[in-house]
Amino acid sequence: MIIKKYKSYLTKSFLKNLLIIITVFIFLSFFLNIFEEIKYFENKESEIYFPIFLTILNIPSIIFEILPFIFLLGVMFFFIGLYEKDEIELLRSNGIDNLNITIIISTASLVMGIILIILYYSFSSNLKSLYLNIKYNYSSTSSHLAVVNEDGLWIKEKSKDKNKKYIINAKNYKGDTLENLEITELDLNYNLLNTIIAKKANIEQKLWKLENVKVYSSNKETLFFSNYGYSSSFNEKIISNLYSNLNSLNILQLIKLKENYKNIGYSATEVSLHLNKLYSLPIYLTLTTIIGALLMFKLTFIKSKFFLVVVGVLVSVVFYYINYFSILFGKNETLPVALSIWLPQIIIFLICTIGLTKLNEN
Repeated sequence: MIIKKYKSYLTKSFLKNLLIIITVFIFLSFFLNIFEEIKYFENKESEIYFPIFLTILNIPSIIFEILPFIFLLGVMFFFIGLYEKDEIELLRSNGIDNLNITIIISTASLVMGIILIILYYSFSSNLKSLYLNIKYNYSSTSSHLAVVNEDGLWIKEKSKDKNKKYIINAKNYKGDTLENLEITELDLNYNLLNTIIAKKANIEQKLWKLENVKVYSSNKETLFFSNYGYSSSFNEKIISNLYSNLNSLNILQLIKLKENYKNIGYSATEVSLHLNKLYSLPIYLTLTTIIGALLMFKLTFIKSKFFLVVVGVLVSVVFYYINYFSILFGKNETLPVALSIWLPQIIIFLICTIGLTKLNEN
C-alpha cells in the first residue's frame, strides 16, 4: 500500500514538473514568435490582433517539436526536487530503489507519449493548418493553389495580367517532370478558351517546357506542337515547398498523402520519415526519460541547477545531431526510411540497457 502511494506521488510529481517546463516554453515561444508575426503583417491590411492570434495558433506545434528536450528537463528538475527534499533516501528505505523510480517515471513518459500522438498532435496539426491558411491568404500567392490527391497533381492559377484562369492536372509527378498533363484555360467567367494536353512537361523553371502537345481551342480547331511553352506561377521547388510543413497534417492525412504521392509516382520519402518519427515518439520520450534519470543518479555531486541544465542541453544537442544525420541518410535513401528513424533509438536503447543494469550500484 505504501509503495503504491509512493508510485502515485512520484508520477504526479514528475508530471507536475513537465507541466511547469511546458508552461515556461509556451511563454518563451510566444515572446520569441510574436515579433516575427508583427513584422510579417506590418505592411499588410489586417486586424491588429492577428499577430497575437497567429502566434497562439503556432505555439502547440512548436512545443510538439521540442518535446524530447522538455521531457529531459522535466526529469532533471524532478530529481532536483527529490534531492533537495532528501526524498531519495526515504524512497529507498521504503523499498523503492533507483531502478524502481526510473521505471515509474519512464512508464509515465510512455503513456504520455501515446496520448500526445493520439490527441495532442491532432490538435496541434489542426491549429498549424489554420495558421498556414491564414498566412497564405495574406501572401502574394493567395490566388494560386496546388493540391495532390488520388487523381494526381492539381493546380489553379491566374495569368499574370489576371484576365485568365488555368486549371492544371497532371496524372504523374516525378521530380521536375509532370506526365499526362492537361491545362484548361478559362476566362474570368469560366468560359472555356483552350485545352492543352501534353505527354510531358519540365517544370524546373516557371516557364514550363511541354512536349508532344495538342491544343484544342474553343472554336474546335486542333493544333499540334512538338514543344510548347507555358508560363506558370509554380515550379518544382515551389510545389515541393507547399508540402514541406507536414506538421500541419494529422496522421490520417499524412497516410493519405503518402498513398497519393505513390499513386502519381512522386517520392513519399519525406512523408514516410515524418510518419515514422511520429510513431516512434512515445519510445523516444521514454528513452529520453531513462537517460535523464541515469544522468541525475550519476551527477549527484553537481549541486548547481544551472550546470545541470547545461548538461541537459548538451545531451539534447547530441541526441538532436544523432537523429539529424540519421534522418539525412534516410532522405538520401542511403538508409531505409524506417531504419533512419529507429537506428538512433536502438543506440540510445542499448545505452539505457547498460545503464539500467548498473543503476542500483550507486
